[in-house]
Amino acid sequence: MRIIKGNIIFTPTYHKFEVIEDGYIVLSNNTVLDVCKKLPEKYKHYELIDYKDKLIIPGMNDLHCHAPQFRNLGIAMDKELLPWLNDYTFPEESKYVDVNYGEKMYSRFVNEVYKNGTTRVAAFATIHKDSTLKLIDLFKQSGIGAYIGKVNMDRNSCDTLCENTYDSINDTIDIISQTFNKSELVNPIITPRFVPTCSETLLKELGAIAVKYNIPVQSHLSENIGEINWVRELHPDSKFYGDVYNKFNLFGDTPTLMAHCIHLTDDEIDLMKNKNVYAVHCPTSNANLASGIMPIRKLLDNNVKIGFGSDVSGGHSFSIFKTMVYAIEFSKLTWAQNKEYDFLSFSEAFYIATKGGGSFFGNVGSFEKGYDFDALIIDDHDLNFDNYNLIERLERFVYLGDDRQIYHRYVKGSLI
Repeated sequence: MRIIKGNIIFTPTYHKFEVIEDGYIVLSNNTVLDVCKKLPEKYKHYELIDYKDKLIIPGMNDLHCHAPQFRNLGIAMDKELLPWLNDYTFPEESKYVDVNYGEKMYSRFVNEVYKNGTTRVAAFATIHKDSTLKLIDLFKQSGIGAYIGKVNMDRNSCDTLCENTYDSINDTIDIISQTFNKSELVNPIITPRFVPTCSETLLKELGAIAVKYNIPVQSHLSENIGEINWVRELHPDSKFYGDVYNKFNLFGDTPTLMAHCIHLTDDEIDLMKNKNVYAVHCPTSNANLASGIMPIRKLLDNNVKIGFGSDVSGGHSFSIFKTMVYAIEFSKLTWAQNKEYDFLSFSEAFYIATKGGGSFFGNVGSFEKGYDFDALIIDDHDLNFDNYNLIERLERFVYLGDDRQIYHRYVKGSLI
């Protein structure tokens, strides 16, 4: 048993920060046993780590990013989605057939995830089995919690990224057999890139694998108008984009992440709510690739689960703190044009980045009893020059700070 002491801030609900100045978090078996202002006598003989005036907050959760796109960060930001994929992204991802190249670039990627205070991440790899296994191994070494997906795509791609259908299926099963262990921090996730690059046979088999092994799913949904029209041409009998995934058990039959969700129909929103599908908001990518703005308030009002994604490299920053800021700003732009939906509050954005996104990984993202102790220790002395209160200090860090203020990182109780 251990005691962590400092200025504790977290969001048990969307609408309110829980703030305990100079408080205590009691840990038992790497999970939170108690949070208190005054330490009960029964705990006083246990090890105490005193972070004094530093902030203690939950770790950040990134529910959508592309590890092999690391080299393209900040490049081709004047393209729309489909030209960006064909001209820049697919050629870069093709290089990961070389495991040595994959190890070099993935090592840099994992370091950036760590540096920016992300403690849990869901990431796309490429179609290449060996490079995907290398990324899984690198995350295991890092101590960061992760779901890593070998990408599946057997049509409508360049020759170097178009798999044989059954090779794609067999490689996916092989990765699962080598790496899947629910008690571990790092595990595989079923990852059809998106509907246009997956045949019906591939989608059907991936859905069966997900259900058989009870493994989560991640993909893209309703990001771009051109993409949606393409899906409609490929699947004219489907009611909407998400209906295609749903027909193949890839839409909530196991825990599911769908990135972007910008141009959703009302029926699509209802299906996401009813099947507990997460909508992953990637504001920087949505702006950079001219896709649009997720109607985040509408989704929240309809009780759809929400998380944030950096979407590197469509997004240009690894920081979920900056993603929070962009999400708030874009919601204000939406509100300015249409007062029907309120913009995000700071507490709501913080909740989505922590407990909201963290829930995909289990009891993660809060300091409530029974939650894994995923935490960041923030040393904001260089930003705190005028006696700000704790919420003001946190807000200044989110808007003005960076990795230089992240003093320590904990994942499931372990200092990494």
